[in-house]
Amino acid sequence: LLAAAEARGIPVLTTPLESTALIKLLSAFLEERLAPETTLHGDLVEVQGVGILILGRSGIGKSESALDLVSHGHRLVADDAVLVRRISPTVLRGRAAALEIRGLGVIDVEALFGTLATLDERQLDLVVELTDWSDDADRLGLVDTMYTLLEVSLPLVRIPVVPGRSIAMLIEAAARDRQLRDRGRHSAAEFVARIDQAARGGPRPRRTG
Repeated sequence: LLAAAEARGIPVLTTPLESTALIKLLSAFLEERLAPETTLHGDLVEVQGVGILILGRSGIGKSESALDLVSHGHRLVADDAVLVRRISPTVLRGRAAALEIRGLGVIDVEALFGTLATLDERQLDLVVELTDWSDDADRLGLVDTMYTLLEVSLPLVRIPVVPGRSIAMLIEAAARDRQLRDRGRHSAAEFVARIDQAARGGPRPRRTG
Protein backbone atom coordinates (compact mmCIF):
# COMPACT_ATOMS: atom_id res chain seq x y z
CA LEU A 1 0.00 0.00 0.00
CA LEU A 2 2.76 2.43 0.92
CA ALA A 3 4.69 1.65 -2.27
CA ALA A 4 1.59 2.18 -4.43
CA ALA A 5 0.73 5.43 -2.67
CA GLU A 6 4.28 6.75 -2.98
CA ALA A 7 4.40 5.86 -6.67
CA ARG A 8 1.27 7.91 -7.31
CA GLY A 9 2.12 10.79 -4.97
CA ILE A 10 -0.73 10.03 -2.55
CA PRO A 11 -0.12 10.89 1.13
CA VAL A 12 -0.77 8.16 3.68
CA LEU A 13 -1.63 9.16 7.25
CA THR A 14 -1.42 6.91 10.28
CA THR A 15 -2.99 7.21 13.72
CA PRO A 16 -3.05 5.16 16.92
CA LEU A 17 -6.79 5.87 17.24
CA GLU A 18 -9.45 3.31 16.46
CA SER A 19 -11.53 3.90 13.33
CA THR A 20 -14.67 5.01 15.23
CA ALA A 21 -12.80 7.62 17.28
CA LEU A 22 -10.88 8.88 14.25
CA ILE A 23 -14.01 9.22 12.10
CA LYS A 24 -15.75 11.15 14.91
CA LEU A 25 -12.84 13.56 15.30
CA LEU A 26 -12.43 14.06 11.55
CA SER A 27 -16.15 14.67 11.08
CA ALA A 28 -16.17 17.35 13.80
CA PHE A 29 -13.01 18.93 12.34
CA LEU A 30 -14.42 19.06 8.81
CA GLU A 31 -17.79 20.42 9.97
CA GLU A 32 -15.96 23.22 11.76
CA ARG A 33 -13.59 24.05 8.89
CA LEU A 34 -16.20 23.81 6.13
CA ALA A 35 -19.02 25.59 8.01
CA PRO A 36 -20.70 28.49 6.13
CA GLU A 37 -19.41 31.79 7.49
CA THR A 38 -19.73 35.53 7.11
CA THR A 39 -18.14 38.64 8.60
CA LEU A 40 -20.32 41.37 10.10
CA HIS A 41 -19.56 44.91 11.25
CA GLY A 42 -20.64 44.76 14.89
CA ASP A 43 -19.83 43.51 18.37
CA LEU A 44 -20.40 40.21 20.15
CA VAL A 45 -20.70 40.05 23.94
CA GLU A 46 -21.88 37.58 26.55
CA VAL A 47 -24.37 39.14 28.97
CA GLN A 48 -25.98 37.10 31.75
CA GLY A 49 -25.07 33.93 29.85
CA VAL A 50 -26.69 35.22 26.62
CA GLY A 51 -24.60 35.66 23.47
CA ILE A 52 -25.61 39.04 22.01
CA LEU A 53 -24.64 40.35 18.58
CA ILE A 54 -24.74 44.17 18.59
CA LEU A 55 -25.40 45.77 15.20
CA GLY A 56 -25.96 49.35 14.02
CA ARG A 57 -24.62 52.01 11.72
CA SER A 58 -21.00 53.09 11.96
CA GLY A 59 -20.38 55.49 14.85
CA ILE A 60 -23.65 54.82 16.69
CA GLY A 61 -21.83 53.44 19.74
CA LYS A 62 -21.50 49.67 19.35
CA SER A 63 -17.92 49.44 20.64
CA GLU A 64 -18.57 51.91 23.45
CA SER A 65 -21.59 49.88 24.55
CA ALA A 66 -19.53 46.69 24.46
CA LEU A 67 -16.80 48.29 26.59
CA ASP A 68 -19.41 49.57 29.03
CA LEU A 69 -20.82 46.04 29.35
CA VAL A 70 -17.34 44.65 30.00
CA SER A 71 -16.87 47.24 32.76
CA HIS A 72 -20.12 45.90 34.28
CA GLY A 73 -18.61 42.42 34.53
CA HIS A 74 -19.79 40.92 31.22
CA ARG A 75 -17.50 39.43 28.59
CA LEU A 76 -16.35 40.59 25.17
CA VAL A 77 -16.09 38.11 22.32
CA ALA A 78 -15.59 40.29 19.24
CA ASP A 79 -15.53 43.92 18.22
CA ASP A 80 -15.82 45.72 14.91
CA ALA A 81 -15.46 42.63 12.68
CA VAL A 82 -17.36 39.57 13.90
CA LEU A 83 -16.74 36.28 12.13
CA VAL A 84 -19.94 34.21 12.36
CA ARG A 85 -20.10 30.52 11.45
CA ARG A 86 -23.08 28.20 11.16
CA ILE A 87 -21.94 25.04 12.91
CA SER A 88 -25.34 23.33 12.70
CA PRO A 89 -28.69 24.08 11.00
CA THR A 90 -29.82 26.11 14.04
CA VAL A 91 -26.61 27.23 15.79
CA LEU A 92 -24.35 30.19 15.00
CA ARG A 93 -21.07 30.96 16.71
CA GLY A 94 -18.98 34.14 16.59
CA ARG A 95 -15.28 34.73 17.04
CA ALA A 96 -13.17 37.54 18.43
CA ALA A 97 -11.39 40.50 16.86
CA ALA A 98 -9.44 43.45 18.27
CA LEU A 99 -11.39 46.05 20.23
CA GLU A 100 -11.13 49.57 18.83
CA ILE A 101 -12.89 52.41 20.63
CA ARG A 102 -13.31 55.65 18.68
CA GLY A 103 -11.02 58.24 20.24
CA LEU A 104 -8.99 55.61 22.14
CA GLY A 105 -7.70 53.40 19.35
CA VAL A 106 -7.05 49.68 19.78
CA ILE A 107 -7.03 48.65 23.45
CA ASP A 108 -6.25 45.35 25.16
CA VAL A 109 -9.44 44.44 26.99
CA GLU A 110 -7.86 41.39 28.62
CA ALA A 111 -5.00 43.48 30.03
CA LEU A 112 -7.38 46.16 31.32
CA PHE A 113 -10.16 43.99 32.76
CA GLY A 114 -8.53 40.56 33.25
CA THR A 115 -8.68 37.23 31.45
CA LEU A 116 -12.31 36.60 32.49
CA ALA A 117 -13.42 39.70 30.54
CA THR A 118 -12.98 38.00 27.16
CA LEU A 119 -14.07 34.87 25.32
CA ASP A 120 -12.58 33.39 22.17
CA GLU A 121 -15.94 32.21 20.82
CA ARG A 122 -19.63 32.31 21.74
CA GLN A 123 -22.94 31.03 20.43
CA LEU A 124 -25.31 33.74 19.19
CA ASP A 125 -28.62 33.84 21.09
CA LEU A 126 -29.91 37.37 20.46
CA VAL A 127 -29.35 40.28 18.06
CA VAL A 128 -29.54 43.85 19.36
CA GLU A 129 -29.68 46.59 16.75
CA LEU A 130 -28.83 50.14 17.84
CA THR A 131 -30.93 52.62 15.86
CA ASP A 132 -31.37 56.37 15.70
CA TRP A 133 -34.21 57.66 17.86
CA SER A 134 -37.68 58.03 16.31
CA ASP A 135 -41.07 58.73 17.89
CA ASP A 136 -42.60 55.53 16.46
CA ALA A 137 -40.00 53.23 18.05
CA ASP A 138 -41.32 50.16 19.89
CA ARG A 139 -40.25 51.08 23.43
CA LEU A 140 -41.75 48.04 25.18
CA GLY A 141 -40.43 45.31 22.92
CA LEU A 142 -43.84 43.83 22.19
CA VAL A 143 -43.09 43.13 18.56
CA ASP A 144 -41.33 39.79 18.13
CA THR A 145 -38.84 40.43 15.32
CA MET A 146 -36.36 37.97 13.85
CA TYR A 147 -32.98 38.53 12.24
CA THR A 148 -31.91 35.97 9.64
CA LEU A 149 -28.21 35.24 9.36
CA LEU A 150 -26.76 32.33 7.36
CA GLU A 151 -30.32 30.94 7.10
CA VAL A 152 -30.67 30.87 10.90
CA SER A 153 -33.35 33.06 12.54
CA LEU A 154 -32.40 34.86 15.77
CA PRO A 155 -34.56 37.06 18.06
CA LEU A 156 -34.02 40.75 17.30
CA VAL A 157 -34.39 43.72 19.66
CA ARG A 158 -34.04 47.29 18.38
CA ILE A 159 -32.83 49.92 20.89
CA PRO A 160 -33.16 53.61 19.92
CA VAL A 161 -30.06 55.61 20.89
CA VAL A 162 -30.27 59.11 22.38
CA PRO A 163 -27.68 61.10 24.37
CA GLY A 164 -27.72 60.27 28.07
CA ARG A 165 -29.44 56.91 27.63
CA SER A 166 -27.65 53.92 29.18
CA ILE A 167 -27.43 51.53 26.25
CA ALA A 168 -25.47 48.98 28.30
CA MET A 169 -28.25 48.85 30.89
CA LEU A 170 -30.87 48.36 28.17
CA ILE A 171 -28.83 45.54 26.62
CA GLU A 172 -28.60 43.90 30.05
CA ALA A 173 -32.39 44.19 30.36
CA ALA A 174 -32.80 42.66 26.88
CA ALA A 175 -30.61 39.71 27.94
CA ARG A 176 -32.67 39.11 31.09
CA ASP A 177 -35.90 39.42 29.11
CA ARG A 178 -34.64 36.84 26.61
CA GLN A 179 -33.92 34.43 29.46
CA LEU A 180 -37.47 34.94 30.79
CA ARG A 181 -38.98 34.42 27.33
CA ASP A 182 -37.05 31.18 26.96
CA ARG A 183 -38.83 30.09 30.16
CA GLY A 184 -42.23 31.06 28.73
CA ARG A 185 -42.62 34.48 30.35
CA HIS A 186 -43.18 37.63 28.28
CA SER A 187 -42.29 40.54 30.57
CA ALA A 188 -43.33 43.34 28.19
CA ALA A 189 -46.74 41.76 27.54
CA GLU A 190 -47.34 41.30 31.29
CA PHE A 191 -46.36 44.93 31.92
CA VAL A 192 -48.86 46.23 29.35
CA ALA A 193 -51.56 43.89 30.70
CA ARG A 194 -51.10 45.32 34.21
CA ILE A 195 -51.31 48.89 32.88
CA ASP A 196 -54.47 48.12 30.87
CA GLN A 197 -56.09 46.39 33.84
CA ALA A 198 -55.30 49.32 36.14
CA ALA A 199 -56.74 51.75 33.57
CA ARG A 200 -60.02 49.77 33.56
CA GLY A 201 -60.14 49.87 37.34
CA GLY A 202 -59.98 46.06 37.70
CA PRO A 203 -57.68 43.92 39.83
CA ARG A 204 -54.10 43.76 38.72
CA PRO A 205 -53.27 40.47 36.93
CA ARG A 206 -50.97 38.16 38.82
CA ARG A 207 -47.40 37.72 37.65
CA THR A 208 -46.52 34.36 36.19
CA GLY A 209 -43.37 32.30 36.53
